[in-house]
Amino acid sequence: MSVTGFYLIIATAFFTLCANLLMRIGIDRGGGFHPTSMQAVFMDFVNLLFQPLFAIGFVTYFAAALVWFRVVASEPLSIAYPILVSSTFILVSCAASLLFGEPFTLRKALGLILIIGGIIAVSSAPANH
Repeated sequence: MSVTGFYLIIATAFFTLCANLLMRIGIDRGGGFHPTSMQAVFMDFVNLLFQPLFAIGFVTYFAAALVWFRVVASEPLSIAYPILVSSTFILVSCAASLLFGEPFTLRKALGLILIIGGIIAVSSAPANH
């Protein structure tokens, strides 16, 4: 994996973190998201797009996807994807605990430590060509 690819993965994870936080705040401010039918899913989603933080989060998710497309096009997917998912999981878990008061238990902390170990193992694996 290239250094540029690694930085792009971290950028994608950061954009995804920001998108999730903004959408969560937007959903909370918009009164939640509890549709009861397929039509309600569409209508509730459209209503959320008028909530500025949700809309910014949605666009930020799209920006994350654009950065990710560059990674998919140029880096080994079997290395890049686990790094993205685990990095995003760590960032979102920590931020949700800090911003939304979600519980951060010993079990979660140990799980995150295992994930960090996995990131190190996967990202430092020699390439087999």
